[in-house]
Amino acid sequence: MRALFPLLLCAAVSAPAATVAIDVGHFIEEPGATSARGRPELDFNRDLAVEIESAARRNGLRTMLIGYDGFMSRLTARTAAARNADFFLAVHHDSVQPQFLETWEFDRVERPFSDRYSGFSLFVSRKNAAVKRSLSCASAIGEALRHAGFSPSLYHADPIPGENKPFADRRNGVHYYDNLIVLKTARTPAVLLEAGVIVNRDEELKVQSEETRTRIAAAVAQGVERCLARF
Repeated sequence: MRALFPLLLCAAVSAPAATVAIDVGHFIEEPGATSARGRPELDFNRDLAVEIESAARRNGLRTMLIGYDGFMSRLTARTAAARNADFFLAVHHDSVQPQFLETWEFDRVERPFSDRYSGFSLFVSRKNAAVKRSLSCASAIGEALRHAGFSPSLYHADPIPGENKPFADRRNGVHYYDNLIVLKTARTPAVLLEAGVIVNRDEELKVQSEETRTRIAAAVAQGVERCLARF
């Protein structure tokens, strides 16, 4: 037994780090929501995904970045590309239902906005093969974001058309969204992050700033690392 112990210790130390697939939400033909000042969501998603990748690597995780070039239009191709990862994270930024939009003039262009809601949201699918692990990771990410000073938006659970996504973990801003393709087709635990509401004029500026983006990324990477350490 004494002779075996060093071998076991060596094996534990040399175990490969977990791999996180970081998916840049949307693509060039469908760039997602448009911010209050006219910037496409895809650009926000790219910036944050790269920041999360850097933070995850600093935390000792391996990463793969999916969809950064903006040409991956088939969503199932994204989860197929991540088949050998240990965790799938889809990175997005949020909007609101059309009835809540107002208009304002920015840079001589009339643009839709809504300052009604702000904050992050997280989603998991009960159709994912690893739903319990998905929820565990989503809760860990939400908790890390809260501890970093961010608040969940919560409005996706409102009983209105287009929302009505039940809470999986209200405290940490986690909802069930069963039919999201990247969540239900992922072969690994999978979570979708809406990092902030970019039609909110103040929040748009915050999530676009390097300081806020770095804080969000550090919290997300910390949550993922803590979650994957349990598996």
